Amino acid sequence: MEGFLIFIKHHFRFLWKIIEWGNGLLFSFLYQSKLEKVLPEVFREFAESPFTFRKLNLSDASALHNLIHSQKESDLEYFKPHGFDIESISKQFNNHSFLMMGVFEHQKIIGYFFLRFFANRKCFVGRLIDTEFRGKGIGLIMNKIMYETSWRMGFRCLSTISKNNLAVMRAHAKNQRMIILKDLANDYLLVEFVRKADES
Repeated sequence: MEGFLIFIKHHFRFLWKIIEWGNGLLFSFLYQSKLEKVLPEVFREFAESPFTFRKLNLSDASALHNLIHSQKESDLEYFKPHGFDIESISKQFNNHSFLMMGVFEHQKIIGYFFLRFFANRKCFVGRLIDTEFRGKGIGLIMNKIMYETSWRMGFRCLSTISKNNLAVMRAHAKNQRMIILKDLANDYLLVEFVRKADES
């Protein structure tokens, strides 16, 4: 199923927009109230000074646009959750099943991460950290927020990773929460992030 959706997303944009629209409505009806309860709890629990982690809103669109376009093109090769022009970013805030979050230092956005929820209780994660702020443990906090939000919502936490994305493959090599579910087309892996046994 996941491979089919990826194929639709990359080859039939109009059909993908219809799927996203319908999924967004269903997610909003079934799960929006629970997300609004869970998310603030997770942000409070995993706060990490001096950085601020919070949900993004439409007023952050320009700052997010600038963050994305200040990164190296190679850093964006495998990071394509949506269009990166200001119009596409702004429209993404209307998608209730796509949770956009940011990391800030002194009001400056230095990281972007998201959860793409599907009404079948699966969600997909992704993240981008400004080059200058990598290696400071920000990614670990992002992961905790994404994982815990999805788990507390009762969703499976998934991602698709290109085997050719060596940086991400190295980053996840020691991730004890990650299990490989299956190989997908075009050298991609479908992986799941799960709670450890002693956390259940």
